[in-house]
Amino acid sequence: MLTIAFFVLVLGLVAHQARSVDWSAVRTALLAYPLSTLLAAAALALASFTVYCSYDLIGRHQTKHELPRWQVAAIGFTSYAFNLNLGSLVGGIAFRYRLYSRHGLATGVITQILALSMLTNWLGYLVVGGLVFALAPLPLPPDWRLGSEGLRVLGAAMLAAAGAYLATCTFATRREWRVRGRDLRLPSARIAVLQLAVSSINWLLIAAVVWTLLQHKIEYPTVLAVLLVAAVAGVITHVPAGLGVLEAVFVALLAHRVPQGELLAALVAYRAVYYLGPLALACGVFLVIDRPAVAGQRINSA
Repeated sequence: MLTIAFFVLVLGLVAHQARSVDWSAVRTALLAYPLSTLLAAAALALASFTVYCSYDLIGRHQTKHELPRWQVAAIGFTSYAFNLNLGSLVGGIAFRYRLYSRHGLATGVITQILALSMLTNWLGYLVVGGLVFALAPLPLPPDWRLGSEGLRVLGAAMLAAAGAYLATCTFATRREWRVRGRDLRLPSARIAVLQLAVSSINWLLIAAVVWTLLQHKIEYPTVLAVLLVAAVAGVITHVPAGLGVLEAVFVALLAHRVPQGELLAALVAYRAVYYLGPLALACGVFLVIDRPAVAGQRINSA
């Protein structure tokens, strides 16, 4: 019920903002982008996707399957691109199960890879978001009731959750857990720290893409904080690609500081650079790797 209520609230916010947008100003701002800015944003997006592919490589190390690293990276890239544009159920989950199984991995192994990837992604979110909210609270619009102290408490809770995971990986004596009939192995402390590092870097890179496209008109910590809020809003509403949700959150939190046309132009460019461009490339990669492994080459890791 809360999810439905939040979804309706966001849709209302999107509709309200869309009616008040000067779309001619958005077009003008898009056409005025320097090529150097777009190239810098594309380079940061490439770096982010490269870092994300390491999530599945961590899963390869943890499960000890023998699929070649390049195939693992290709599957991670393809899954992430489709995840961003079609949602986690299609991209992050269904694509991984399909592609890994096509190359011979057992379902239990794929489940461990998927679980580790999701943990890695949200561990970085907790750490980066916790630090940002606790140490540099987001400057909210004047009419918002939630103040800096509320954000500091939220940030502290996020850091505590991340710390609990690291402590569990370090000190837990029970290393295997059974979830819905699948055995999941707890990572070592070294792997947990690696998860934290690569995921934090990825979230920082994603925010850097938006910050670059905003042409540094808003300080980076603020852009990072707004992106983190938009990311979790998109997950809660289950809207594919967070379509409209990302824009609504940015407009609600930053329109009082940047002209709305320039802000939306930056987000349109962000979707082109970080969502649509990689998706086009991922379609080609998918056609290459979505071929069953030869019987003699199948990997039957348990």
